[in-house]
Amino acid sequence: MREIEISRQVKAMNEKILMSVFSSKRDLYRDYKIGPEDLLEISVFEDEKLNKTVRVSFQGNINLPLLGVLKVKGLSASELERELRDLLAEKYYQDPHVNVFIKEYRNQRISVIGAVEKPGVYEMSGQKTVLDLLAVSGGLKEDAGQLLFLMRPPNPEDGVPKKEGEKGTVEELPKTSIIDLEELLIKGDLRLNVPLLHGDVINVPLSGKIFVGGEVRAPGGFSLRGKRLTVSQAIASAGGLKGIANASETRIFRYSEKGSGKEILIVNVYDIEKGKSEDLYLKEYDVIIVPRSGVKMVLQELWDAIKSPMAAWPFAAAL
Repeated sequence: MREIEISRQVKAMNEKILMSVFSSKRDLYRDYKIGPEDLLEISVFEDEKLNKTVRVSFQGNINLPLLGVLKVKGLSASELERELRDLLAEKYYQDPHVNVFIKEYRNQRISVIGAVEKPGVYEMSGQKTVLDLLAVSGGLKEDAGQLLFLMRPPNPEDGVPKKEGEKGTVEELPKTSIIDLEELLIKGDLRLNVPLLHGDVINVPLSGKIFVGGEVRAPGGFSLRGKRLTVSQAIASAGGLKGIANASETRIFRYSEKGSGKEILIVNVYDIEKGKSEDLYLKEYDVIIVPRSGVKMVLQELWDAIKSPMAAWPFAAAL
């Protein structure tokens, strides 16, 4: 049942991805930032001679009659319209009417890696968002984690100046943003559906695992798959307790968030089963060890010793 519930949740998240992309009516292109190789169609109502279709240079500039070379990289179409109106009104026309239309968008290379159905590098045109790329890459896999990491390469023009006497700028590291997929896809917080830029990398890591060992029937690692898992649920996933287990002194080894060591928690599984103790939620990479009971081990060995000669007795089969 738990596997079915996990599959349902991932399916619901993937449906949200598709529905959000297809039903979104807001004009993302209006917020698109002009960049190199974009083709702009500029028209001025007052003078047709100023109408021009121009390609943005690799430096982010365009060359227009009367105005000369202008830097347009990083501006939206509406911002460029305002700038052109102001420049024309300053010297040439009173209240000019300017329209900027982005005729061709440059291709943007955006990478999607991790727990998606079709990871890869995608050539996209126009303004795209996180949901767009999740849809293009086929949606989430069943073992996808709850967090999405958006890595953005630094802008060379935004480098930090070096100290006095040194030339150039200090190279910046890529910026990483963390997006909670449950908040975005299930709760519908579209503020997290951020616009993407050329060179961005989307990484959806696999859901973290927890490990159960010691006196359980099927020890091993178990994926959280974006779900919250308790101690009792983890032990049930490991097949339950063996007869010789001392679950009253079960230990949870937890790595600290800062990576500076381990924390050890002691829980009583029997009390949890009786409702006397809190059934703690586990964190990624927790290790649960159920120790062996010395008394139970002695009794088990004694029973095994008694059971062996009994097997030869005529009535042993009836036991």
